[in-house]
Formats: sequence, C-alpha cells, structure tokens
Amino acid sequence: MLLEVRNVSIAYNGPPVVQQANIRLPAGAIGCLLGPSGCGKTTLLRCIAGFEPVIEGEILLQGKQVSRPGHAVPPERRRVGMVFQDLALFPHLSIANNIAFGLRNHDRAKRQLRIKELLSLVGLEHSAEVYPHQLSGGQQQRVALARAMAPRPDLLLLDEPFSSLDIELREKLAREVRQILKEDGLTALLVTHDQFEAFAMADEIGVMHAGRLLQWDSAYNLYHRPTHRFIADFIGQGVMLPGTVVGDRAVETELGTLHGRIPNGSLPGSHVEVLIRPDDVLHDDHRPTTAEVVSKVFRGADFLYTLRLPSGAKILCLAPSHHNHPVGHRLGIRVAVDDLVIFPAV
Repeated sequence: MLLEVRNVSIAYNGPPVVQQANIRLPAGAIGCLLGPSGCGKTTLLRCIAGFEPVIEGEILLQGKQVSRPGHAVPPERRRVGMVFQDLALFPHLSIANNIAFGLRNHDRAKRQLRIKELLSLVGLEHSAEVYPHQLSGGQQQRVALARAMAPRPDLLLLDEPFSSLDIELREKLAREVRQILKEDGLTALLVTHDQFEAFAMADEIGVMHAGRLLQWDSAYNLYHRPTHRFIADFIGQGVMLPGTVVGDRAVETELGTLHGRIPNGSLPGSHVEVLIRPDDVLHDDHRPTTAEVVSKVFRGADFLYTLRLPSGAKILCLAPSHHNHPVGHRLGIRVAVDDLVIFPAV
C-alpha cells in the first residue's frame, strides 16, 4: 500500500478540524477527497504532504511512518509532489524551465530527456520556449502538472487544481489528467468540491463532511450505496421519500412497495426514508400512478422534471427530451429502484 492514513486527527489549538480519518491508496491508483468548503479535505492533504502535524494517528508512505504525534518527516524528504490551486508557475521562466525546476539534481542529458517526455505527455511538445502568460488556463494546468511530475514523486497531491477553470473545461481536463497520470504510472490524491471532477479522475473517492471522512469507496458505490445521509444528499441528485418497512426486503412508500436490502435494525413497522434518484423514476404513460409537473430543465438529450405527488412530496424524473410535457401536466410514472438506499426517519 503506497499511502496509509490511520485514524488521523488534526487540530489548530482547538477542537479537531479532521477526526479519525482513514485512507488506503495502492500504488498506481488515483484517489480523491471530495466535500464542501471547510470540511477539512485540504487540511488532510497538507498533513499528508508534511505541512501540518497530526495530534492522533499516523501516516505511512511506502510502508514507512512519516507522521505521528510529535514527529513529522519534512515535506522535502517525503518524495511527494504537489500541484497547488494557484498553480504557482514562474512567469519569468519558459515552459521547459518551469518543468526543469524540480530536476536540478539531474544531469543535463537526463533533465532534457525528462522535459521532452513530459511535454509530449501533456500535449505541449511545441511550447517548450513560450512563457506561462502565453498559454490558456488549461495549458498552464498541464505545465503545473508536468513540473510536479518531473522528479517522479512517489505520490502526487493536487489541491483543487481545476477550480479556476470554466465548468465545461474542468471535467474534460480531469479526464486528460487521469490519462496522463496513468500513462506515467503515478499515484495521486486529488482534493475537490466538484463531484464530476472526482468521478472523471479518481479510482477511489472519500467524501468528507465536518472534519470526518464518511466513506472511502468507488464512485459507483458512493452514488448507489451511500452509507451516510450526507453522502446521499451530496452525491448526485435525489430526494428522501417517507416509507415504512413491511418485510425483510420490502418498504411501503407513496410510490408503491419497493424491494431491496433493508439495513440492520430496521424492523417491520419502522419509519424510514428512501433515497429516490431521478433515474429511478421512469416516464410511463401507461401507468396509473401519475405526478404533476412542477418544473422542468431541458438538458438536450433529456428533461429533468420536478414532479409533485398527491401528498405534496416532490420527486425528480429524467425523461428523454422528445417527451416534452408542460408544467401542470400529470405525468405517468413507474419506479425502478435497483439499489434500495434507506435511512432511519428523522
């Protein structure tokens, strides 16, 4: 295991800002810390880099302890690279010399070979002699990535690297960066508040909230099998619909009886809330169950409808865009929930 974070807590002369965090990231994998502003994700990243001390737990890199209470291996001895949010490119240096900055201990021939290799890898073969201000934001991002990758760190840390870019460019660049890292065989850990960046780039994602790492898992499991109510709300879109457990694998709701795994402790008769995603609600004019269109958002290939049930509860529905129904129309629907996600009623 290349990176292990074991029960790590971090504090600044007060209550912990990160509590009991655990991460396991194998060599060659790309991980992500995902969460809203102020949740502690950047603090944890800086702790892994060696910039912040731990008050509890330990951090291991390549099986060697680098942080514990009262002791921390300095950042420059951790073989960790970092791409900061502001990129911090040197404006007076050419692109080639920016990349060469981390290669000062290499001889000239090896340095030039690595620069050429990285320029090709990030798609900037013809930009070696230009300066950062002559490049687009996305190109500057690739330069910052290449500079951090140049000395072949054991672990590359990226702190909100795409936050200054247009939304449309972020996901595209995240996919490109993933391919670059995979081609170079690097292990990386990304921090972001954008779930689409996380999905596009990471193999495993940890969702953080209020200083706690709630679930470290695949994007698929975070979406379809969240273990915490906050994750169900934060990842994707959906609503919580009241229900009552009526059997070992059945919950009665306003949309009918839904079948699936029931959490331990949810006995028949228990009041629960069921997560209903837009893709769980299918438009079907031949069904007796209907809901009123309250609003709709055109997305090109589909509409995202907000529907009101007879009780007044609202749900979301994705329907192909050729099913164009006005506000106020009653839409025939059926529910197809493949992964039943249930939490105790609050």
